[in-house]
Amino acid sequence: MAYDELINLKVMSFNMHGFHQGCSIIDDMIQQLNPDVFLLKEHWLTPTNLHKFDKHFVQYFSFGCSAMSAAVESGMLRGRPFGGVIIIMSC
Repeated sequence: MAYDELINLKVMSFNMHGFHQGCSIIDDMIQQLNPDVFLLKEHWLTPTNLHKFDKHFVQYFSFGCSAMSAAVESGMLRGRPFGGVIIIMSC
């Protein structure tokens, strides 16, 4: 690629307010805007449930972390879920 070529990269940032609440909005953004990268926060998933991004957004590669690791390690979850960040990138 020559240095004088322009690269257009569409990046979206979004607060999901929970995986299940935010998925439909992200699906709409994918259909309407076709972004290359999503920077997502507040997915509220435990570490063992992060695979849901790979299953739901099959056209994207995901990597991120859960903010609930310590809560899960200390025993039964109490209260509402919280935190978590993940990046999904177009394959």
